[in-house]
Amino acid sequence: MPVQVYLAPGTTDMRKSINGLSMLVAEQFELDPFSGHLFCFCNRRRDIVKILLWDRNGFCLWHKRLEKDRFQWPQSELEVMSISGQSLSWLLDGLSIEQVDAHERLMFDTV
Repeated sequence: MPVQVYLAPGTTDMRKSINGLSMLVAEQFELDPFSGHLFCFCNRRRDIVKILLWDRNGFCLWHKRLEKDRFQWPQSELEVMSISGQSLSWLLDGLSIEQVDAHERLMFDTV
């Protein structure tokens, strides 16, 4: 099963750790924190991201704090967003998740 990446809408209190974040995933987002998917959270200043992951026998919590600049976290506060792994990589690199491919994708039927 491919791993999904979910972004929590709006801002999250970064004092929350594994228990608090997993409760947000289960209760507010109505998703399974034990699914093995990545659940991403950002603070109000948009300089901290936490990513929660269940890995077979325990939770992992990845934390990144920017010393300068801000993450381009989506402003939507309506619902959890599902994004691609590539979009997560862009976000962590300081880019928008709405990047367009540098080259147009070509589709051919024959060689």
